[in-house]
Amino acid sequence: MKHFNEQISKAKTIAITGHIHPDGDCIGSCLALKQYILDNYYGKKVDVYLESISTEFRFLSHAQEIITESKDDESYDLFFVLDCGSEDRYEPFATMVRCAKTLIGIDHHISNDGFGDFYKIDPQASATCEVLCQIFEEDKISKECAQCLYTGIVHDTGVFKHSNTTRKTMEYAGMLLEKGVSTTKIIDETFYQKTFVQNQLLGKALLKSQLYADGQIIISNLSEQDFEELHASTSDSDGIIDQLRITKGVEAAIFLYPIENGYKVSMRSNEKVKVSEIAKTHGGGGHIRAAGCSMKGTLKDIQSTIISEITEQL
Repeated sequence: MKHFNEQISKAKTIAITGHIHPDGDCIGSCLALKQYILDNYYGKKVDVYLESISTEFRFLSHAQEIITESKDDESYDLFFVLDCGSEDRYEPFATMVRCAKTLIGIDHHISNDGFGDFYKIDPQASATCEVLCQIFEEDKISKECAQCLYTGIVHDTGVFKHSNTTRKTMEYAGMLLEKGVSTTKIIDETFYQKTFVQNQLLGKALLKSQLYADGQIIISNLSEQDFEELHASTSDSDGIIDQLRITKGVEAAIFLYPIENGYKVSMRSNEKVKVSEIAKTHGGGGHIRAAGCSMKGTLKDIQSTIISEITEQL
C-alpha cells in the first residue's frame, strides 16, 4: 500500500478504530497498527477508539490506553478504520472519522467494497491482521506488535482450522512466531479459556437450540433475561456460534441476542451456505462462512426469515 508510509509521515495526530463489539482480529489489528506507528515513526500522537474490550485481551500492548468514548470535538490528521466495511459498523466514532483530514480503510471482509481516501481490502486474507502483515515491513515488526498480529490471525482462523487459512496465513504466522510471541498465552487464554459465566451462557444457548431442515440448520438465542440472570454482558456470548456450528450433521448455525429495536444475528456455515450473502442483504457483512447483521423485528420473524434464506441455499 504505497500511501501507507506517506500518509503516516505527513500526519501529526492519528486515530484508529474498528467495528462495534470488537473481536480478536479487530482488537489485534488496531493495537498492532498503533504499536507499529509508535515503533517506527517519531513524534506521532496515536489514539485507538473502540468499545470496551474483553479482559483476556488486556495483556496486549497499549490495550489499557484504548479510548471507549467518542471525542467529537477532536479532529485528527489521519484516521484508520480497520476490520470494518461500513459506517454503521463503527457508528460510535463515525462523527470523528468524518472530521478527519484523511481516511484509510484496511480490511479483509468480502462484503467491503472499499471506502476512504485510500484503502486496502484483501478478501483472500484470513484476517485484517494478515493484511497488516502484507503492509508492514517485516524487520520493523517488534515483539509487542507481533503479539497483536498473531492474536488477530488466531481468532479469525479459529486457531488455523477455518477454510480461510492459507499457505500465506501460515507463513505470516511463522514469521510472527520468530518474533517471540507467546503462543500458549494467546491461544489458550484468549481463544479457548472461558469464564464460569461464559460457560453458563453457553449452556443456556445449547439447551435452547433447535434443529431445522432435517438437522442441517441449528439455531439458538439468548434473551435479556438470560444475560441479567447471570450478570453477563453480550461479549460473554462470544464463541457460542462456533460451538453450535460444530454440531454433527449441521451445515449452518444461527445465534441471536437482543439489541435496541431488534436482534444481533451471527451466522456460520461449513461448506454449502454463503452466509455473507445473507448478512449483506440485511445490511451486515463478513466472510463467506462467517458473517453477521442486525435486524429489526420480533425474534420469531427474524428466525423464520434467516432459516428460510439459508434453506434456499441448501
